[in-house]
Amino acid sequence: MGEISITKLLVVGALIVLLFGTKKLRTLGGDLGSAIKGFKKAMAEDDSGKKPDTEAEASAEQRIVHKD
Repeated sequence: MGEISITKLLVVGALIVLLFGTKKLRTLGGDLGSAIKGFKKAMAEDDSGKKPDTEAEASAEQRIVHKD
């Protein structure tokens, strides 16, 4: 009963298309793609902003030790 076969997946896919329609699913896919691209762009900008400019700053960051 817990197995998912290809026929079950096809039936579920067909029901989703019947419920929502292809146009709505197409716009949903486009919106999801845009959101993922925006997220990746924001992550890339965030990573590039965190790099230290000089070796002194880099070594100072390495020397910081938090004691609990």
